[in-house]
Amino acid sequence: MAAEHAPNASEYIVHHLTHLNSLGHKQAALVDWTVFHLDSLFWSVTLGLLAVLILSRAAAKATSGVPGRFQAAVEILIEMVESQSKSIVHGDRTFIAPLALTVFVWIFFMNAMDLLPVDLLPNIWAWMFGMAGHDSSHAYMRVVPTADLNATLGMSLGVLLLCIYYSIKIKGLGGWIHELFTAPFGSHPLLYPINFAMQMIEFVAKTVSHGMRLFGNMYAGELIFMLIALMGAAWAGTFGSGLLWLGGVFAGTIWAIFHILIITLQAFIFMMLTLVYIGQAHETH
Repeated sequence: MAAEHAPNASEYIVHHLTHLNSLGHKQAALVDWTVFHLDSLFWSVTLGLLAVLILSRAAAKATSGVPGRFQAAVEILIEMVESQSKSIVHGDRTFIAPLALTVFVWIFFMNAMDLLPVDLLPNIWAWMFGMAGHDSSHAYMRVVPTADLNATLGMSLGVLLLCIYYSIKIKGLGGWIHELFTAPFGSHPLLYPINFAMQMIEFVAKTVSHGMRLFGNMYAGELIFMLIALMGAAWAGTFGSGLLWLGGVFAGTIWAIFHILIITLQAFIFMMLTLVYIGQAHETH
């Protein structure tokens, strides 16, 4: 934040909702990093690697004997994902079931970043940014990748590409193209343009709604945490402001507990829709 005055509520929220697009370097570069949200990229990749590390560790330490609590929890999660994928996708699930498990754990970790104190990681980054000789008021850092529409739409686009892949794999390229022009209204030549338009609308609607649903819920949760943090910042030594600070602590605790349900539910919904869309790609009209 600017050193000459404390930020007001509007400046505080705007700062926390601004993405890190540049590390402050002015020299020419082969890649223009200002068009990328570096914070979303960093945290999504880091948490993705963490998810893979935890799952691989669970697989390496799995035993046929009495499982420990960690192995039992992972086994329950795997059984849940396997049962859901088995009921939705009719075909080879050797890749799809692990994909669904990875998607669930990855998105859960990204969502769970919302449970960290709002100012913890941004303040650490501002200190590091200032130590590097840059203006700390421009040290932007958003730590919830799923509250970035670019990230969620990127994941939903990845699901779309998988749907196209499985459609071609199951039906063949000719069969998939034939379906694009003959479903859902029939194979009459006059209906080809309408069928193709409906298929394109379906692809776009699925992809956009898939990413927007996750983004909307996490973005709203992030905003609520910021508003609660502003209550805590109202402490000024008076009795009234002290009560407001205590109210912020209480509200933040209650919302964090409730938000655990939201971050888990949103990860589950994204995983389920991934399975549903891939399952639809296995079907023929």
